[in-house]
Amino acid sequence: MNGPGNVLITGGASGLGAAVVDAVISAGGTPLVLDREVPSAPVKHAQVDLADRRAAERAVREVADTAGGLDGVFTAAGIDACGSLQSVPAEDWERVVEVNLLGTAAVVRAALPYLEESRGTVVTCSSTLGLKGLPDASAYCASKFGVVGLSRALAAELSGRVGVTMLVPGGMHTAFFEGRPEQYKPPQDAKLNRPEHVAEAVLFALRQPAGCEVRELVVCHSEESSWP
Repeated sequence: MNGPGNVLITGGASGLGAAVVDAVISAGGTPLVLDREVPSAPVKHAQVDLADRRAAERAVREVADTAGGLDGVFTAAGIDACGSLQSVPAEDWERVVEVNLLGTAAVVRAALPYLEESRGTVVTCSSTLGLKGLPDASAYCASKFGVVGLSRALAAELSGRVGVTMLVPGGMHTAFFEGRPEQYKPPQDAKLNRPEHVAEAVLFALRQPAGCEVRELVVCHSEESSWP
């Protein structure tokens, strides 16, 4: 199977994104990270807020040009704002959509010229909550349902030019749940996946040969409560 080559990873400084950085390095590829924070791994990166479309697009071009192109993209960056629609400040609610959905679109838009040249693959990151709505999660669900629609439309639009895979992960043991009120944290006995396990699925999708695509991947703990 082909190596992953140059892979742009949003949210690569922590959580699933950082696990994919490690997986790409282990497979002999070169990860390129976009994140608000500096990654702990010694990799090429740009600090950027994905809610700023112009800055996100510029960062993609800068790291891609420095690396000599892109073979893959994984859009792991994501945030949340828990609470009812009435209780979450509008600015916080909208920022979730800006980062998770509009940030994904901005990164993919800027990466497409490089991916078309390499016949590469983009792996978007939705969620089991992009398929199943829950109370007090309207911002996150709206953004991740949007990623589902974006991904499926892109798969049709880019057919034969760029591979498109949509990852649908369940809950994972990451810092994503830190800083929340207790009622929005998984219980101590929650069945969550390890991010490094999910990263292997992302790597599998990225390493498919041109013309062969894994369209959608649901990856979760076998006792995941949000699936199906």
